[in-house]
Amino acid sequence: MLIDFFFSLKDAKIPVSIKELLTLLEALERQIIGMSLDDFYYLARLVLVKDEAHFDKFDRAFGQYFHGIDALFEGEAAVPLDWLVKRMERALTPEQKAELEKFGYDKLMARLAELLKEQKARHEGGSKWIGTGGTSPFGHGGTNPEGIRIGGAGRQRSAVKVWEQRNYRDYDSGRELGTRNIKLALRRLRKFARDGAAEELALDDTIRATASNAGYLQIRMQPERRNNIKVLMLLDVGGSMDDHIARTEELFSAASSEFKNMEFFYFHNCVYDYLWKDNRRRHAERFATWDVLRKYSPDTKLIVVGDATMSPYEILQAGGSVEYNNEEAGADWLARFCHAFPKFAWLNPEPEGAWQYRQSISIIKQIVNQRMFPLTIDGLERAMRLLSK
Repeated sequence: MLIDFFFSLKDAKIPVSIKELLTLLEALERQIIGMSLDDFYYLARLVLVKDEAHFDKFDRAFGQYFHGIDALFEGEAAVPLDWLVKRMERALTPEQKAELEKFGYDKLMARLAELLKEQKARHEGGSKWIGTGGTSPFGHGGTNPEGIRIGGAGRQRSAVKVWEQRNYRDYDSGRELGTRNIKLALRRLRKFARDGAAEELALDDTIRATASNAGYLQIRMQPERRNNIKVLMLLDVGGSMDDHIARTEELFSAASSEFKNMEFFYFHNCVYDYLWKDNRRRHAERFATWDVLRKYSPDTKLIVVGDATMSPYEILQAGGSVEYNNEEAGADWLARFCHAFPKFAWLNPEPEGAWQYRQSISIIKQIVNQRMFPLTIDGLERAMRLLSK
């Protein structure tokens, strides 16, 4: 039976070998696991799969071979109905959605100021007042192509401004699970040199010097060999980036391990006139963006990580930030970073197939001279090749 299973894994393009199959058979013979199919699954994956990149292929091949357990490995799980149903939510036809007026940023802000003066009570399900549900451009939980979200969570992600304080979480540099392939891709950017004090034993030089000295020991020391690449990483955090926390943490952890000369800062959606390093203290401890631009030398490699998914106003217009009235447009700040650090790349965790449907992604791709890459192993390798030239 396991011979056919072995060939089914080969057919799934999983690099398994005869030696690994024999190891699996030996483990079964010694009865190191119980009799359940779950135990066999984990044992087989442990013995036969050498790279996390093949876990998904293994799951599909396992499910197809052992009939009746395919449901355990479905790519999409059913979503509970109560997660989808919201009070006062309306099911609009495409024609109704097309009729919703796009106010534009300036008209939205002016209309919001008027409503704040006029409205005296809570409102739900309408098309005019600030409330929940409905088609009004003000509030949350409804449907409108452009609006100002006030309270509650976003649903359509079409808000041009968010009227609430938001708390973000730092990315965990200690996260190691799934970072091995990322580290291998990042290593294309390494450039080793021996600088600093001679603190490391130079074994080859010591042997040669001792041999030349008639066998009397002659210790030779050398500076430690280090990766002298300097990296500046800017990380988008909060909002739509919450969907990509796991992969971004893996990247951040791998980069922190590979690049000893790495600095990082956080931003939200687009870069403006200040950045921060601790999301819990982002209002108290800010770093002026001008200072960051001037602090690091032009040979620093700039890596920006963000999904570039936002309202175009946030990029192109002064005051477009969802959190405060920025004096200069985000596009101006992005252009300054591209000019200050000629070696730069933007890593986008959003699936590359969706980029063409995001106006903001198209705008940022133009600003960064098309140097945007998907946050995949292939995308990382292409980005690292570009940065290492």
